[in-house]
Amino acid sequence: MQKGRLEAFSDGVLAIILTIMVLEIKVPHGDDFTALKPLLPICLSYVLSFIYVGIYWNNHHHLLSSARQISGGVLWANLHLLFWLSLTPFATGWMGENHFAPATLAVYGVVLLGSGIAYFMLQNCLIAVNGPASPLAHALGHDWKGKVSLVLYGAGIGSSFVLPWLAGAAYVAVALMWLVPDPRIERVLQDHPKPEAQNQL
Repeated sequence: MQKGRLEAFSDGVLAIILTIMVLEIKVPHGDDFTALKPLLPICLSYVLSFIYVGIYWNNHHHLLSSARQISGGVLWANLHLLFWLSLTPFATGWMGENHFAPATLAVYGVVLLGSGIAYFMLQNCLIAVNGPASPLAHALGHDWKGKVSLVLYGAGIGSSFVLPWLAGAAYVAVALMWLVPDPRIERVLQDHPKPEAQNQL
């Protein structure tokens, strides 16, 4: 199976998700800076979600770049990931409109957790198709960052109704952790160039 259509479709969906999120930010009716104050929670939730979607787009690109082949199972796993990511605008808007209320923080965490699990499943499907000795499997290794992220999402959901600030801190911590460049796949791609790239040398 060719992966070009999968990458193009995923890019299109992620672009639509970002567009929907920014359209949720309504223009204030005032003409001074005080009119922007009510939009601060909305803007903060938008920035956090923009970072998350950007992280997924970046890692999704690297993930598929390192895969030699895909399967029908990979297609469904990818759709599963896109389903959870498509809920991001709703969770983001609800959280921002209600100033990070406990219930909204919990729902936002559920969307993040669902997206994280879906991405983990997509990785495993790609490894199953490409083999445990593939460059992709070698690059991902034990994927401690992915596993720690899922734990932090769960902690955020659990603390939403007890310590809302802790839930927000957990979500921000995961985003910051993934903002740090992760060169694993890039290093493996340099060591194991694609066949078409080798033919061009």
